[in-house]
Amino acid sequence: MVPRILKQIRAKVRQRQDVMTLHAEEEMSDDDLSIFDVERSLLTGEIVERPKDAGTGEWKYLVKGNTVAGDEMMTVAKISPTGKLVIITVYRL
Repeated sequence: MVPRILKQIRAKVRQRQDVMTLHAEEEMSDDDLSIFDVERSLLTGEIVERPKDAGTGEWKYLVKGNTVAGDEMMTVAKISPTGKLVIITVYRL
């Protein structure tokens, strides 16, 4: 299942079917990351964890990847009911 979801995440990034939460934008700025870093990490990274949100029952995916400069980062994302990829938060490791 995880490889299928990773393919789906990558396709949504390539097709620009993704949205970023305000929290993710703030964290991206705080950690001096760009949208290119987030995209690269999602396109080349791996899912390292798949927790289920206790409140909503939705699956979240923690994708560990690298920035454009090669630094490690984590992206937390989910697939929304509308089919969009929602980037919940991002941070450097």
